[in-house]
Amino acid sequence: MTISKKRLAELVARTDDRIDHDEIPVLDETFWKNARKIEPDPTRAVTLRIRQSVLDSFKAQGKGYQTRMNAVLESYVRSLSQDRG
Repeated sequence: MTISKKRLAELVARTDDRIDHDEIPVLDETFWKNARKIEPDPTRAVTLRIRQSVLDSFKAQGKGYQTRMNAVLESYVRSLSQDRG
C-alpha cells in the first residue's frame, strides 16, 4: 500500500486529540505478560531456476510478482510443518 506525500503530510500534522482510539485495544499488564518478541524474517537474493510458464504467470499479475512467489513458497513451507506436527 502506498500513500501520497500530501496524505502523509496531513496525517503527520494531525494532533493526537483528532485520532480515534475506539478500536485500539488497551495494552494492559495481561497483554505485556503474554507478549513475545518476533524478529523479522529477512529476504535474501538468490538465483532460482523456474519454468518460464510459472514466471510468466506471476509477472502477468503485475508489480510485486516476486513477493507473491515468495508468499506461495512460504505457504508451502508452513503446510509441511503442519503435516509433521
